[in-house]
Amino acid sequence: MSKAKRVTVLMGGASAERDVSLRSGAAAAKALEQAGFEVALVDCGRDPAELVRAITETRPDVVFNALHGRFGEDGCVQGVLNLLGVPYTHSGLLASAAAMDKAFARALFASAGIPVAEGRVITRAESTGPDPLPRPFVVKPLNEGSSVGVFIVRENQPSPLTGWPFDADEVLVESFIPGRELTVAVMGDRALGVLEITSEHGFYDYEAKYAPGGSRHIMPAPIAPADYAEACRLAVAAHKALGCRGVSRADLRYDDTTPGAAPRLVMLEVNTQPGMTATSLVPEMAAYQGITFPELVRWMVEEARCD
Repeated sequence: MSKAKRVTVLMGGASAERDVSLRSGAAAAKALEQAGFEVALVDCGRDPAELVRAITETRPDVVFNALHGRFGEDGCVQGVLNLLGVPYTHSGLLASAAAMDKAFARALFASAGIPVAEGRVITRAESTGPDPLPRPFVVKPLNEGSSVGVFIVRENQPSPLTGWPFDADEVLVESFIPGRELTVAVMGDRALGVLEITSEHGFYDYEAKYAPGGSRHIMPAPIAPADYAEACRLAVAAHKALGCRGVSRADLRYDDTTPGAAPRLVMLEVNTQPGMTATSLVPEMAAYQGITFPELVRWMVEEARCD
């Protein structure tokens, strides 16, 4: 797709991550213009007919998908673009759907030998029973991103399972992995490096991700070289296990809290539509490798395709 001239950026959407997507889309559009593309912006809703009309009117050579969350990140919009025959950035329909379903992604990771936390899916009907796992444990929606709706349940705290503040009838419950928060950007078939995230919020929640000053990024992550290399390997392995293409970002926990024991790495999830905001991680990791934001989005456009 190196001859692409016109790029339509899809942004906004109707998910819980709409505001983040608007910021990602605006930042990506600016970088695309700096890279020499003619750019059109489309604020997406849930009406597929309206989406098709808007895309058709802008006549793109490539669609830059800056949507996050449901519809934009779960394979739905990818299916629309496949039907239209318009190449698009990031992963295709199957990889997008697999990554967005956290329970399914866990199963793929485990089958590929990638370590995951102990966990199980809990239904609303099961929520009134005893704790599903020893505390502390984490409760998260099966198909939301940006840490939307994530709870850490510690000792002597009420469990959100009893009040069920979730839209869906099922959630994922996982053992809480102590230690440090690591993330690895994957660009094609290579890792761009490992970044550590620290936050006063206690974990990398929605506000820590997107509010200025909400978190501190340390690049490269100050961990042992062998562990750094293993984190990169696991991120690429997870990218491949899901069938991702373009850019993805793997989030891991690095448990170095047990004296005398070797640290362990645990895969949390892979983001097939990582943020592209001013505080986002992938552009920061790319910059560490000498790749500017305009160069990054140009590469993404050149790698765009349909399933």
